[in-house]
Amino acid sequence: MADELRARIRSGVLRPGQRMPTQAMLADEFGVERGAVRNALRILQSEGLLTNVTRGCPATVAERPRRVPSGTPPGPTMVALAPRIADAFAAPHVEIDALCLTSVSLTLAIGEPLRQIHAGRVRPAKIDVRVLLPSRDIDLAFPAPVDASDAGHLQRRWLAQRNAQGQVLRHNLLALRATHGIDVHVAFRALPFTPPVKLYLLNGAEALFAHYTLSRRSAEAENESLEMYDAEGARSLLFAFEAGAGLRDTTFVEQSHLWFNALWETISWELSLSP
Repeated sequence: MADELRARIRSGVLRPGQRMPTQAMLADEFGVERGAVRNALRILQSEGLLTNVTRGCPATVAERPRRVPSGTPPGPTMVALAPRIADAFAAPHVEIDALCLTSVSLTLAIGEPLRQIHAGRVRPAKIDVRVLLPSRDIDLAFPAPVDASDAGHLQRRWLAQRNAQGQVLRHNLLALRATHGIDVHVAFRALPFTPPVKLYLLNGAEALFAHYTLSRRSAEAENESLEMYDAEGARSLLFAFEAGAGLRDTTFVEQSHLWFNALWETISWELSLSP
């Protein structure tokens, strides 16, 4: 509920100074108890998007909604990435650069702004997405089998996931050309190494960074149960840095862009998402 209401505020469906629907109306719309409504409204109040959140009268959209401060504690990628991506799509020109292992988190996070575009709530004029992923031709550092004889199974499993997620991401974005006339460009390049971190750069203004932390776990690959060392990227804590939020944050954003561009322009090459 908080995600949906936040999107309405940031897209202008709910305007600064406007009264929100009553808690009873929101409970009916979302099919939840009023306690859940109040929790969602308090979240948005803590982000500076709402004022006057009380039991007695509807809340009000803040006159000058502010961004979530970059000092906000990090959260799991699956939770923290989506609202940042949604904010990025409010700009006329959306620019997203990503370095990751499979692009699963990015594909899921872009789902919400795509829904907002199809609903007519946001309408960027141009979208540029660049993604760096590990090459299929390298021996991955992870996921890595505990038993070396299982390496082929895991490599094929990872490659199928990388290709499938990349194809979905590219298809969903490029479809906006035909459906909404948006100028969309999506490019993938291959890296000669397994990235130990994930990085998302948004509109030249934000850098979101997380470590891939390895652990031992079991997984199915080609109908076999395998023991592996792997990182669950969706649970990796995502740290946010914002240009203009201080020298440390600004420098981190600038250096992250320089690093990404250097990889893109030098040691990476065009990536094929075919099997």
